[in-house]
Amino acid sequence: MSDSLDFSAAELEEAQRMNRQLRWAPRFRAPSRLGKMMIQTMLGAQAFMPHGVAGVTTSTRRVTWSGHSFTLRILLPASEVRGVYIDFHGGGWAIGTAAMDDRVNARIAEQGLAVVSVDYTTLPDIDLPGMIAQCAAAADWVFEHAQSEFGVTAMFIGGESAGAHLAACAILRLRDTRADFHRLRGAVLFYGPYDLSCTPSVRSASHDTLVLDGPAMTSGLAKLLPGKSDEERRDPAFSPLYANLAGLPPALLLCGTIDPLIDDSRLMAERWTAANGNAKLIIVPDAPHAFNRFPTRVASRTNGFVRDWTNERLVSGAAAKAAE
Repeated sequence: MSDSLDFSAAELEEAQRMNRQLRWAPRFRAPSRLGKMMIQTMLGAQAFMPHGVAGVTTSTRRVTWSGHSFTLRILLPASEVRGVYIDFHGGGWAIGTAAMDDRVNARIAEQGLAVVSVDYTTLPDIDLPGMIAQCAAAADWVFEHAQSEFGVTAMFIGGESAGAHLAACAILRLRDTRADFHRLRGAVLFYGPYDLSCTPSVRSASHDTLVLDGPAMTSGLAKLLPGKSDEERRDPAFSPLYANLAGLPPALLLCGTIDPLIDDSRLMAERWTAANGNAKLIIVPDAPHAFNRFPTRVASRTNGFVRDWTNERLVSGAAAKAAE
């Protein structure tokens, strides 16, 4: 179940230098309405910035499906499409856009995957149950239309941080509602919070935590489900760590050693493996939250590892189908 990437001393030293710079940066906590508006305005500019991958085209589409409306940001490769990767962006359920994932998603598209990134509604314009339902509907739309839109049936679902939580919730709903769920070849879950009652590493997060505001995390997660007790926040509908995980596809879970959400990834990998025997856990040394977004060789190699993993799943799935 557990695996690791072997990084050189020089690569780790570079990552540690980045960490020293991050100590001077503000830590994330849920913004006020005004703060959210300012952040979203800045993030919106990313929709017009080049992603740097030749041949990959980008478009958006507004969709209404199963009573939910959402925008999809679609990245297509120049080559033949071999599968579809559904992406859920991070941002603490409160900020973020699909476009902010363009640089990472364009490299995934370059491998022959159509990437469909979901611009879901964020807090406080929707509550968490509504957000989960919207994201599940978006994933269901992609499942339903992958053949007609992209000419393929093979699917992947991935997300980072809050997006990993929403991806896990969507996967569970797809398993319970779609007869063709077997088309999902894999899940890629970066440093997600899978227990909204807070794992031990979240509860013990200190002021020294990078990127995230450690001491604010416990109260911040509690605000996602106002008025609910710890036990109620462990409801599998909201905390996938406590769900029945049987019947799920191979999963790649990734987290850094200095991310307060490390217990979430460890425990989720353990439960996924106990139910299915097919989870791989990657723990990256000296890596904080969102480490794969930084300009380091550790980030580059980790993202490359993810692309190689999805490609292997595509190849093995195609070989199995041909053998039938």
